[in-house]
Amino acid sequence: MTAVADVAQTVPERHYTHHEGRGATPNRSNPKAIHRELTTLEVQPGMNVAELGTGSGYSGALLAQLVGPTGTVTSLDIDNYLVKWANLIHHERGIDNVRCHIADGTAGFPEHAPYNRLVAWCTPSLLPKAWVDQVADGGLIVGPLPIAAVPNMSVVAKIRIHGGEPAVEQVFSGGYIEATASPKTDLDLPGRWVDWENRVPAPSWISIAWREQDDRLHTGARTALGRLLKDSHTELYSGEEVDWLSWRTYAASLADPQLTMAGITPDLWAIGHSTPTTAAVLQQDGNLVADGPDSPSLSVLRDWLTAWEDAGRPAAETYAPTLVSRDEPGLTGWHLRLTP
Repeated sequence: MTAVADVAQTVPERHYTHHEGRGATPNRSNPKAIHRELTTLEVQPGMNVAELGTGSGYSGALLAQLVGPTGTVTSLDIDNYLVKWANLIHHERGIDNVRCHIADGTAGFPEHAPYNRLVAWCTPSLLPKAWVDQVADGGLIVGPLPIAAVPNMSVVAKIRIHGGEPAVEQVFSGGYIEATASPKTDLDLPGRWVDWENRVPAPSWISIAWREQDDRLHTGARTALGRLLKDSHTELYSGEEVDWLSWRTYAASLADPQLTMAGITPDLWAIGHSTPTTAAVLQQDGNLVADGPDSPSLSVLRDWLTAWEDAGRPAAETYAPTLVSRDEPGLTGWHLRLTP
């Protein structure tokens, strides 16, 4: 077994995720995903590690075991309630090499830098320069990054720092809740890049990659969402059952400015194409929804799906990752983009 699997045998996961005093942790991560990310992080005894997203405290407890008594773990979360409880649970279990702090994880925690390793359980809008600056030369970052400027299109990246510059060594399918400036209360709605939202008669939303071309009243986004909701055309996708992780990665890799994501119903997300006058998306349940059977957006979406099928429904690991520098107020760092 790996070191992570070994230490997982000694950490009571449910004691953290369903603590009797605090209750169940909302939006908690799958333990298998946590174990995978920590294995990818290659933590060694004695290391100084930062984690962004304290959550239940379970991942911090695993890290505390991995770094051992000579190592340290700094855990950050925007949620005051989760931070206080994680600190208490760690203390009650006799763990004294991890400290949880209330902080915006996208800024890191320079007070305890440099870190040998940094792991994130929340998705920033890009790879923050602050993370790279706070990781020691030769150190690793493992965490989710967006691959398009719409929600829920992300991969988990393994990034090595050399000379203050990041280089992607590996990407694989996965994603976590968006990093936000305050605790997220509505877990059914993305934390950013929602260009229009309806709350009546039922919740729905849309995210358009062409938002900078929309007007201040979001007329294009409102119109596109309305065309998907009212008198829409629906048909079942003719291919096999949709591999959602593969499809969303492929759609993001197109870097098409008309890329669109929508939540037409509260429990189904959809990806497709839209313009200020037309829209078409493929839902997670395999239904194609468009403003009409002859919709120009539906024609484009069908072409995308055909190309995806012809490519063999590629997994995230098969794409070539590229980091693109972005330097402007509030957005300093690197965008991650994937190409076939």
